[in-house]
Amino acid sequence: MTTILAVRHAGGVALGGDGQVTQGGTVVKHDAIKIRKLHDGKVFAGFAGGTADAMTLLDKFEGMLKKTQGNVVRAAVDLAKEWRTDRFLRRLESLLLVADKEHTLLISGQGDVIEPDDGVAGIGSGGPYAVAAARALVKHSTLKAKEIVREALEIAAKLCIYTNEHLHIEEL
Repeated sequence: MTTILAVRHAGGVALGGDGQVTQGGTVVKHDAIKIRKLHDGKVFAGFAGGTADAMTLLDKFEGMLKKTQGNVVRAAVDLAKEWRTDRFLRRLESLLLVADKEHTLLISGQGDVIEPDDGVAGIGSGGPYAVAAARALVKHSTLKAKEIVREALEIAAKLCIYTNEHLHIEEL
């Protein structure tokens, strides 16, 4: 389990995640990095779910980014289609949250490609906590996107037992 959060605010976009890796009810790693830079650092992707599954999906997504010449929306739709219809990919259990300068997208194996209305999206067990905190901070503070991601993830870490405070945050 994990928490990944994307915030698009005040002209900036940031994507961050915690570092906790669990097996069942046991923490096996504290400082994993679940955010990847893709397409020459122009696209960020975070994952929640099975690590091997997520790595497979990230590789597929990166290949689709190359095929679409960096078009994040087209690459996300193509990945979601293939993920839903391919016999092997269909079994993968993970979620992806991707962002570039213009778009933030949640991609699932159910065929979902969702762009949040307010520029805030989260995945993983602590995702709902982080999203709620980020929305409040967007509305009631002057913090920048990266600062909001940090604060919201720290709040989620205090509430969700599958989220810790070893954070990795990237900003476009």
